[in-house]
Parts: sequence; C-alpha cells; structure tokens
Amino acid sequence: MIGSSSRRVAILGLMLESNRFAPVTVKDDFLNRVYLAGTEILEDLKCSDPKLPTEICGFYSAMNRQCDWVPIPILVGLVEAGGPMDHQFFKITFEDMKARLEAAMPLDGVYISNHGAMITTKHCDPDGEIFAMVRSVVGPDVPVVATLDLHANVSEQMVEMADAIVAYRTNPHVDMRDRGIEVADILLEMFKGMRPKIAFIRLPLTPPTVTLLTEHGPYADIINFGQSLLSDEIINVSILGGFVYSDTPKNGLCIIVTARQNAGAAEDVANTIAKKIWDDHLRYTPHLTSLEDAVKQVIAAGEDTRLQAPILADVADNPGGGGNGNTMWILEALHKAKAKGVVVGIIFDPELAKEARNLGEGTVFNAVFNRDGTDEFSRPFEAEARVLCLKDGECVGRRGLYSGRSMNLGQAALLVLDSIQVVVISIRTQCADPVFLEMMGIDIANARSVVVKSRGHFRAGFDEFFSDGQVIEVDTPGLTSPILSRFDFQFIPRPVFPIDENVEFSFDEKGRT
Repeated sequence: MIGSSSRRVAILGLMLESNRFAPVTVKDDFLNRVYLAGTEILEDLKCSDPKLPTEICGFYSAMNRQCDWVPIPILVGLVEAGGPMDHQFFKITFEDMKARLEAAMPLDGVYISNHGAMITTKHCDPDGEIFAMVRSVVGPDVPVVATLDLHANVSEQMVEMADAIVAYRTNPHVDMRDRGIEVADILLEMFKGMRPKIAFIRLPLTPPTVTLLTEHGPYADIINFGQSLLSDEIINVSILGGFVYSDTPKNGLCIIVTARQNAGAAEDVANTIAKKIWDDHLRYTPHLTSLEDAVKQVIAAGEDTRLQAPILADVADNPGGGGNGNTMWILEALHKAKAKGVVVGIIFDPELAKEARNLGEGTVFNAVFNRDGTDEFSRPFEAEARVLCLKDGECVGRRGLYSGRSMNLGQAALLVLDSIQVVVISIRTQCADPVFLEMMGIDIANARSVVVKSRGHFRAGFDEFFSDGQVIEVDTPGLTSPILSRFDFQFIPRPVFPIDENVEFSFDEKGRT
C-alpha cells in the first residue's frame, strides 16, 4: 500500500552505443526497438517478456521487494548500436525527459539507465548532458544513481553528477538484472543516510572489443581482481573497457570505485587497480583468424563429421557495435568454396527479405544481397537461392543477452544457397540468440558450421552448441574491425594503446604520475 511517506523515484534512460563511423541513428531506429514514456514504461514492466533494458527490470523488482515507493516513469529509449544519434532527435528527447522530470518533482531519487557510449551528430558527451540535466532539476541533495554498460565511455561530468555508477561486470552481458538490483540496494542505503564517495581514473588504453571477454583473458583477470577488493567500506568496483569506435575525448578504459564514506579508501583501490591494468596493457592486443584459414576449417568440418563444427564470428561487422550486419566477405567466400552444412545469420537486408516474402516459400530466384551498395563494406553479392521459410520476425529471446525480452527482427526469410542456409532480416540486430535461427526452422545442433554477425554476445547464446574452443574470430573488413589501425580516429586522446606504440602511464608510490 502506497503511503504518504512513499519514496518517489524517477526512472529514465537513453541507451545507444555509438560508432562514429556508422550511419546516423534516427528516430525510426528507436521506434523499431524501444521508445517508451510515462505509463508505457510501467505497462511494459508488468509484461512477462518486457522490451525494456533488463537492468531496469532488476531495479524495479528490487525496489518493489524492499521499499515503500512510487516509481515515476519518465522516458526510456533503447536501440541497437549504431552511428551518432541525430542531434535534433536527441534534443527533442532530452527536452521531453527534462519536462517530464520537472513535472514529477518533488522526487526522493532518480535512477538513470544509460549505455554510456552515446554521441550525437554534434556532441561527444550526450550521456553527461543527461546526467547534468537530472542533477540540475533535482538539486544537489536528491540521490542520483546510474547503471552503465561496461563498454561505456565515462566522462568526468557523468561521475560528478551521479552519486553512484554501477557498470556491468560480464561480457557477454548476462548480469544486467543483477546490476539493476545492486544499484537499487545502493539507493536504499542512501535513503538511510549513506553518502557515497567516488574515485575515478581513465587510462590511455582503448581495448579492442575482442579483448574484453570476462570468461578469460586480461579483462576477466582485472574484473575478478577488482571484485576481490570489495569490503565493508568499498561498495562497488566498476571497470569499464569502453567503446573505442565512439572516437571521443572521453575514450579510455576507466575505473570507478565507490566507497560508503571514505574517499581515500576509494582512491587507494582505484590506484591499485590502475597499476595492475597498466602492467598488463600489452595483453589487450587482438588475435584474429584470416578468412582463408577460417574457410579451410569450415570446408574440413563439412567433409568430415568427426570434426567439431566451428562457429565463425564476423567480428568486423557486428550490429551490436554499429556494424551494418550485411557484409558478404564470409558468405561469398564460403559459397565460392562450395562449403557444406553452413548456417549464416543474421543478414540485414530489408529489400531482399521483402522480395523473398513477395515471391513466397519454395520460389527459386536470383538473390541480390546489398543491391544498393550503401558503403565500401556493403558490396553486392548474387547467388541463386530458394525461399525455404518466411516469418514476421517477432520472437522472445531464449538465451544470453536477449533472454526473456520481446524482440522484433522485421520481415525475415530463410534462403538456401546450394548447401548454405542464410537468414535475412529487416531490422538490424546482432545474432546473439539461437532463437533468431531456430524460429526459421533451423536445427543448429546438426549444422556443420555456423556464421554469426556478432562480436561476443553470441557466446552466451550459443554456448549450448559451441564451446569456446570452437569459436573462430574472423579477420574481415568492416565498421567494427578489432584492428584499430584501420580507422581514422579524430577525437580520442593520443597517444593511446594499442592505436599507438610505446605509450607511457607511470605510477609512484602514491599513485598516478
């Protein structure tokens, strides 16, 4: 029962991971995924398979269990990673957020659920602008807490305007709900009088995305080390690898340590972590498999069923990092090599999906991928294909990143090119969940190889079929290539590793120098 002493807590967020080199993210991109305001947010939270970010669902459930509160829904937008957000649409969204927040006053707290690596066509730190707007509306004494993706690029403004920032700890991301619960717990402590102290360090290190897995490797090691430093005084340790393709002045792996009251304790822990990261910074060097070698492994698996089936990650064309999801390098090479038993998913090509739907199941036609050739990577490819299955693209995520979430891939078609099955979709999405293939009737367990347009989140979705040893990260051209020397970065602070060599970042006995 809500009483007069109920805590009024606003919920808002704008989640976009921006790749400066990708096409601009516009209003329709959000409308095709998630763009909810006011009571629409509460209605979605009550669904069995909501569209909202999972961390918001975790926060909401934790507050319901532990607090007499009134959730005040403001505005939440979420979209697949893409290019800079159209600035005019950002301004409209920003002003709508501000007006709704002002109308909701007075408030006892605010929860911001942002990705943290957003840019617009004009500004490099719209996340910081949102944080600053919230603080300006609610004043200095109202608790403001936030969750961020571990690929966030954190600015000083974001740290200054929030009382606590909690970042994901897993990559693939499977802990979002837990982080929402964690930030709710911090907010509840603040309601009891706790006032957090934050230490913040950014290093001259922009790790390629493939080096940021948390099951193994340098990032896994430092995440685990950071968690070992939690104590009665240290309430949270967040280590954010960042998103290099945003190309901003705030790029760089960063550390946020939150203490319950002792700023010095937070600074000591942050310095300890920073030193350990820099001691290991050379480990953040990507190691990929050439397309030629990857094709050889697929051919071998197709000819010899005693061999384990590989899963090829097209890491350079990951829609989850702003890739177009339509490059043909791998598909074309496998088709030319007459590879057998291959499944490829999911290719973003609305025109091809529409043509297949118009032709109908069973039709054989000349499929032209990327008929418009939008950029240097999305080159056309033609092959005879049969339409095997057609779907409307509506589904619910089954595993990993999208588990339990309503998803819409738009019109979808399963095409067969000789012995290669290709799933074509109409709303750009990374292939992180096996349901995207299974809904088309594909038996993944019987495939002799699978190709996914994803960088790493597929690992949590497809791990029931493929072990880590079966994963091949393929070196191809694309907007999300881990080979950072291929990009013309303009705004990242330099020098920075691994874009530059011989980068220095030293420490004395008191910390950074």
